[in-house]
Amino acid sequence: MSGKTLAEKIIQSHTGAGSVSAGEVVIVKVDYTFSHDAAGPLLINQVNKLKAGSMDTAKDKTIFFIDHAVPSPTKELSNDQATVRNYAMNNGMVLSDAGNGICHQVMAEDYSAPGDLIVGTDSHTCTSGGLGAFATGMGATDIAVAMKLRKTWLRVPETMKVNLTGHSPRGVFAKDLILKVLSMLGADGATYKSLEFEGSAIDELDVYGRLTLTNMAVEAGAKTGIIASDQRTRQYLKEFGREDQWKEIRADSDAIYESEITLNTSELEPQVALPSSPDNVKPISEVKDVKVNEVFIGSCTNTRIEDMRVVAKIFKDRQKAKGLKLIVTPSSQKVYIRCIKEGIVETLMNAGAIVTPAGCGVCFGALGGIPADNDVIFSSSNRNFPGRTGNPKAQTYLGSPATAAATAIRGYVADPREFL
Repeated sequence: MSGKTLAEKIIQSHTGAGSVSAGEVVIVKVDYTFSHDAAGPLLINQVNKLKAGSMDTAKDKTIFFIDHAVPSPTKELSNDQATVRNYAMNNGMVLSDAGNGICHQVMAEDYSAPGDLIVGTDSHTCTSGGLGAFATGMGATDIAVAMKLRKTWLRVPETMKVNLTGHSPRGVFAKDLILKVLSMLGADGATYKSLEFEGSAIDELDVYGRLTLTNMAVEAGAKTGIIASDQRTRQYLKEFGREDQWKEIRADSDAIYESEITLNTSELEPQVALPSSPDNVKPISEVKDVKVNEVFIGSCTNTRIEDMRVVAKIFKDRQKAKGLKLIVTPSSQKVYIRCIKEGIVETLMNAGAIVTPAGCGVCFGALGGIPADNDVIFSSSNRNFPGRTGNPKAQTYLGSPATAAATAIRGYVADPREFL
């Protein structure tokens, strides 16, 4: 019998049966289910239609987040949020209310753990793979079933191994690594695959960076992205008072992978995704003379505390370019509070930034910061499709928070190594 990949191991542990292999369709138990204000009303409607199952079980593992529009800018969104808020409270489920943070970040802080199987009504649910969980997004009907039955069906995905070797040089961060990987794979290069990241560059990467990698696995079409748990995972969980939830989980040495790719990170420079796809990537040296009207530092991909510290270092005693809009949105309330205590918020505001409540912000295009016609945005988020930020006549470039900060200072796409 051949060894198992991380995806196979986690899925197998949730079937209550024997060995599973890529390509099989299985029924699995679910550890956590969640939704948010953008998809919650549709999900609740689907839950109410289901005759089977009960919402009385595992209420502490059913979570509703209000994070996409914080605070709500329209009565329609307010009504949607009221629907979600009232449903969660009336049924005794977990409510993560407006301002507490983006669902994927809060899941990583408070809930997700190695070996978990997690499903949510959002494609970036795979973020929790950075902690060694199998996490994936599904549609409202599938999540409704999972919420009521505490189980779902899965086709066990084939696994693609992504070897990240070498040591990332100065100015190159996790966001640069995943953008380069996306340029290698393409937007559909890993459709329904599990991307398993490993290598020396992963070993030296903290969990904050690992979450960035797994968050964007879906931008290559992947079902999930997973990284083995190790002592860095244990330290991260300890930081949030959850060390008891740590366990080591890694693929078997003889696991069978559908394919492998290797990237030597030592040779990388900062990367930038050009409009209008996350896989349309070039090194910073090839992106010149691009004037930027707005910079957004936020989203579930970045603006964890380590990102914010780097950004603050770049902005210290510096100002944003005149006339440029700079919006910074911490990914969670915990991050926001740490930024206040460490003086990061003051540094950002002194640089001319607008610091907003924790939430999805500009990334989702449903709140403040929507660009004007023909504006160019540089964003630390995960998607730059036309209209993603609320105006299809604007263009969006993607890069690391460090590159975004350097760009805000220069007023055009800039190399963060100038400031580090």
